[in-house]
Amino acid sequence: MRDFQMPGRSAVMATNGMCATSHPLAAQAAIDILKRGGNAVDAAIAGAVILGQAEPAMTGIGGDCFALISPAGGDDVIAVNGSGRAPAAAKADDLRSRGETTVPLYGPEAVTIPGAIDAFCTMSEQWGRLGIADSLAPAIEYMENGIPVAERVAWDWEQNGHLLQSHARTHFLMQGSIPKRGQMFRLPGNAEVLRRVASQGRDGFYTGEVAEDMLATLNALGGVHTDADFAKTQSTIGSPVSGTYQGRELLEHPPNGQGAAAILLLNILSHFDLASLDPFGAERAHIEAEATKLAYDARNRFVADADHMTKLDHLLSMDTAQKLATLIDPKRAMAGPAALSEAVHKDTIYITVVDKDRMVVSLIYSIFHGFGSGLASEKFGILFQNRGAGFTLQEGHANEYGGGKRPMHTIIPGIIRDSGRVTMPFGVMGGQYQSCGHARAITNMTDFGLDPQAALDAPRCFAENGKLMMERGYSDKVRAELTEMGHEVETPETAIGGAQAILIHEDGVLEGASDPRKDGCAIGY
Repeated sequence: MRDFQMPGRSAVMATNGMCATSHPLAAQAAIDILKRGGNAVDAAIAGAVILGQAEPAMTGIGGDCFALISPAGGDDVIAVNGSGRAPAAAKADDLRSRGETTVPLYGPEAVTIPGAIDAFCTMSEQWGRLGIADSLAPAIEYMENGIPVAERVAWDWEQNGHLLQSHARTHFLMQGSIPKRGQMFRLPGNAEVLRRVASQGRDGFYTGEVAEDMLATLNALGGVHTDADFAKTQSTIGSPVSGTYQGRELLEHPPNGQGAAAILLLNILSHFDLASLDPFGAERAHIEAEATKLAYDARNRFVADADHMTKLDHLLSMDTAQKLATLIDPKRAMAGPAALSEAVHKDTIYITVVDKDRMVVSLIYSIFHGFGSGLASEKFGILFQNRGAGFTLQEGHANEYGGGKRPMHTIIPGIIRDSGRVTMPFGVMGGQYQSCGHARAITNMTDFGLDPQAALDAPRCFAENGKLMMERGYSDKVRAELTEMGHEVETPETAIGGAQAILIHEDGVLEGASDPRKDGCAIGY
């Protein structure tokens, strides 16, 4: 139990349904959908689309999504891949011939075809109850009438607003200025797009005037995107990958997401007695950092579009984890097995919903970097993701930039099953931190007995680009000990990630947790 004389947040308890996400208005809209007779899919879509306006640096209809869905009446889990592909004419040789060593972050080369709208339409049709028009209605109303800029959102805007270019400045600034905390922000162009999707389905986005607006903007900047690239965008439905830690099963989205890295990381950590350590001490932070370096090196080598990846079994193998675990010196930091990908950043939203019938949705939705590519379509203000920066230009690599391929993605929804029962949908935002964040949340709960809210509140650290980033929640003593071990310790300017979770108790009680690093909350009824 938390100390009620200290700042903190109590878990939210309910029985009929619950949503946890990073903005209260999105969570409330999801609950309203449930109360109107919608299910968890209807509600998750409603909340997620609102977040494209409520947190525009993080996500939007020009982005991608992944979802794990457990239908009511069972514990099976379905994986929905709503990530887009590079345009068919994209060629790594073209970029290498220009002297590029990575895919440019803020140009049309990094803009992959947005996949989220197709995924939302697919999910609504196959598993929803109300229909896509009902799910989009709350977002349309907010985009027309406005949402007050929340505190963390204002901070993110201030940090990333300079990245907005050309038409994006028209749609995402207010008379040329960055919106301030409490100001009303509207997206009427996006509202019109959603009205067309509500009436026409996915064709309202991928064909006709909306697609033409996106193409005109991208092609004017030198993009090689075509109407065929948009028209043939299609989500992929499959099965999750899984691993087991201390008897708990972690289900992750399969590649092209990095969920396999979370499983590998937990498999490495399973070779150490974490439960005997101080949860916020130097030894635990050190072992996690070293395991992260090894797991992420493997991710960077192998994770790619599922049609091009050949090493998934290797990543999920306990034998691989055991061999990597032997490389960890419990007292000394390694220099790093390879440079971590510099094309990865920290901007995403996550929403989870559980309904009265115990359908479970774990959904993550992103435009990659803060404000994505910084580019938006002229008429409708569709902000384009820069997910193409997740490709490599290394010749022959499975994740090499190329036409029709999906890039390696950092965004990963998660679900935990205990003894075969779906017990907790959860997600940890934060770009490449997400795999580490999934592992830390699970070890916080499993090894150290923290409840979900305490597990998300707890201070975080992350081995990134040769440094150990440690939030201010760690003591100076722990920082000094880690420095003595050889870590280059720094305090990040931005809090590490954000997270949401809903624990489903055996008696049916829902326990919601929401990360204080964001503006959001859990709401139930």
